[in-house]
Parts: sequence; C-alpha cells; structure tokens
Amino acid sequence: MLEEVERWLGRRSWSVADRPIDRLLAAKREHGTTVSVVLPALNEEATVGEIVAVIRRDLMSEAVPLVDELVVLDSGSTDRTAEVAARAGARVVARDDVLPRIPALPGKGEVLWRSLLVTGGDVVCFVDADLQEFDADFVTGIVGPLLTDPDVEFVKAMYDRPFAAGQGDGQGGGQGGRVTELVARPLLNLHWPQLAGFVQPLGGEYAARRTLLERLPFPVGYGVELGLLVDALHLVGLDALAQVDVGVRLHRHQDDRALGRMAAAIYRTAQLRLSRGHLVRPRLTQFDRTETGFAPRTHPVDTEERPPMREVAEYLHKRRVA
Repeated sequence: MLEEVERWLGRRSWSVADRPIDRLLAAKREHGTTVSVVLPALNEEATVGEIVAVIRRDLMSEAVPLVDELVVLDSGSTDRTAEVAARAGARVVARDDVLPRIPALPGKGEVLWRSLLVTGGDVVCFVDADLQEFDADFVTGIVGPLLTDPDVEFVKAMYDRPFAAGQGDGQGGGQGGRVTELVARPLLNLHWPQLAGFVQPLGGEYAARRTLLERLPFPVGYGVELGLLVDALHLVGLDALAQVDVGVRLHRHQDDRALGRMAAAIYRTAQLRLSRGHLVRPRLTQFDRTETGFAPRTHPVDTEERPPMREVAEYLHKRRVA
C-alpha cells in the first residue's frame, strides 16, 4: 500500500460514533447545509418501506431535523414499491418522469443521475433500497463528514457484509462482496492505487456534495460506483474522499449470473477510464444448463454514460430559478 494511502486511512477513515448526532445538527445549523436522501428502487416492496420509516422517524423529526428531503426514485417497479414507499412517507418519483426528452436507459446509475434533477440538497446521500434491518447510522455516518469538514467532498460507507443463511455461498459470516474482491479491488489496486484503502468501493451507500456530483459523468449501470469513485479522485484528489464504518450491511444477494454481468460492466467502466477508447465487443456470454446441453445467453454490457449534470440545460435552468 502506498504511504499516501496509509496516511489517508488514519486521517479520512472514521466510525459513525466519531460524530454524535448533536454535533451534526449543530454543524448543519451553523452552515445552513441541506441534505437530500435518495433511494434508487426497483421492485423493493419488501424493504423500502422500513428504510423510509426509519429515516422519517429518526432523522426528519422536529427534534432531529437532519434530513431535509427523502426521495425514492422508482426505476420502473412492477410490484408495490412506489405505494409502500409513499405510505411510509417518501416522495416517490418515477424515473421516466424525470428529464423526459432523454429516453431512460435501464440501470442504477441512470436513476442516480436523474435524481439530481428532482432533489435540492447541498449534500446528496444515496442508500440502496434493499437493505435489511436498516439503521439510521447508514445516513448519519456518511453525511457526517460533509457537514463537519469543509475539505471532504465524497464519503463512502464501509461495513461487514455477512451472508445470510441460505444465501450466497452458504457461509454464515465473511465479507461477501464477491465482485468487489474478484474484480473491483484488483482493478483499483493495479490502476488506481490511491483508492486501495476503500473497504467497500462498490457499496451503494455514499454521500457527496452536489457541487461535485453535478460535475461527474454517471455510468448508467453497475459501473456507477467505481466510475464515480475514480472520477472523484481525479477531480478533487484523495484527501477530499473519506469512508465511515457504519457496522453491518444486510441485503439481498444476487446470483452468480447477475454478478457476472455486474463484473463485466465494472471492468468496462474501468477500461474506459484507462484508455477513453471503445470496447471491441461490449457483450458478455453466460451459459445455462438445458436438456440438450449448455445454452449460451448473451447480454449487453452497459456502454452508456450520462454527462455531468451541469451540462444539462434543464438542470441549469432549475438551479438558476432556485
């Protein structure tokens, strides 16, 4: 590990307990900082309601007004995600209703990019909607440094990712994060060694200043977390990035084929940033066992990125009006 990274770990890695809620509220009042929380959601009716309810109860009360707006960006759910989220107290926005002149593409990054148009907070906090046993520490932990330290611009959560019984590889413990360990971490260590200190580089819980997010391109799919992290490093430098330990993250694990597609998208995102060239063949072929043998199934790898939001006319107009 680079000496620079070792120093960064001591200076920019914290625990959620390092910043009590009273300190965060005082810093928020002092600087007048507003906070938006965004939950990107696709068919998450089983978990999204509890996450919204916890944030509303613990972080949006008269006693603890840390979060100013809570938005669930629905990415075309076919279940009751939107209904459950709205009933729990979130403002629900349909992906296809945001920036309709640009047809929406499938993918998480697409939703995160569009969320900048329908939120107004100085700090934007992203939280995955499939978290189980959700705790408000996931929000306070990653928002905290942005409220208390003006030199910090981007904060990722770090946590343990144990496998639940009957999920993943059947283990009861361990870090999980198979794509992180097999793809993202090797890529970062080899090509962006300054980012080798991030425990969960692909984690879906992170917060950033709007002034940074609006300057970053957003890969539309699974590559969004790696892309944002790498581009933020290049734009503002390592010392503006940080991570906070929020404990344990429990969520639904994906099957190996979905992880394969995720890995391919992440590799593509890394390759694009290394060369700014084009993939020879942006496709991934996987195999299903059938009665007659193995059948190939070919999937497109995400190859689209959205431009920095400050290059979008509708966004600039909204910010001027505001």
